[in-house]
Amino acid sequence: MPPSRLQHVAVLVLEGAKPLDVGIPAQVFTTRASMPYEVRVCGAAPGLVTGGDGLSYAVAHGLDALEWADIVFVPGYRHPDREDPPPAVVDALIAAHARGARLAAISTGAFALAATGLLDGRRATTHWHYTRALAAKWPLVRVDENVLFVDEGSVLTSAGAASGIDLCLHILRSDHGVAVSNHAARRLVAAPYRSGGQAQYVPRSVPEPLGERFAATREWALRRLGEHLTLEVLARHAGVSARTFSRQFAKDTGYTPMQWVMRSRIDMARELLERSERSVEQIAADAGLGTGANLRLHFQRILGTTPSEYRRTFTQGE
Repeated sequence: MPPSRLQHVAVLVLEGAKPLDVGIPAQVFTTRASMPYEVRVCGAAPGLVTGGDGLSYAVAHGLDALEWADIVFVPGYRHPDREDPPPAVVDALIAAHARGARLAAISTGAFALAATGLLDGRRATTHWHYTRALAAKWPLVRVDENVLFVDEGSVLTSAGAASGIDLCLHILRSDHGVAVSNHAARRLVAAPYRSGGQAQYVPRSVPEPLGERFAATREWALRRLGEHLTLEVLARHAGVSARTFSRQFAKDTGYTPMQWVMRSRIDMARELLERSERSVEQIAADAGLGTGANLRLHFQRILGTTPSEYRRTFTQGE
């Protein structure tokens, strides 16, 4: 459901840029008919930018792309704790933000945002290997090392490369609803939703791949959201005790099992509100929420709006 004007996304490639970090926003917000975005990859100046991992980038645009952009992504780059971005880059980021653009960092791109002063007093994250360095270099930034991404409204940050996908899908979901976000996730063969509050670094001492086993249970549950799902039912499918399932599930997802079920049901309701003309009562039944009153209660609690208002927001202009 493209708006009247495509939103503009600039991906700012700095010296030492990491290839995955550059590719993620460029591919998620790809310029294609199904996506309401236009993407430009830029650098401090047009031309060749030396990246990390033996790669270089031929960028067609300079910092003028930041004057054009609604969202500016700053991919991670090598050795961010040693040298700040050029003053012209810092000034362009500040000017873009002052003009109303959102700034979003992937991994060590957070160091470039910190250099602008726009993260002072705000929560932010970066790759777990660099969280202490970010806190030491920019002590006014409230560094949170235990999350996948942080949304502070006009400035957003994420952890390592994979969490950059989570951040991009979060932005899509916020801007255009869960249906557009899920469409992009399917195209990327990515998980449609991971909590930003999920811990980013899992120690190697975990004895077995419980997350993979529980991923199968999550997929199983997603196909049965309209049915009676309890902690015991989920644990039985996973083949572990309810206590073990509950504890490990929270580590894997950032939610208790029943919190996750509720949010999955709300996401299903959101997509039905966006994509169908079913009544609120019908959607509540389809999503396993029982009554329209129950759907409205949880919608307000989780999303801060009503189903009717949500439907108007994400179907206007269709």
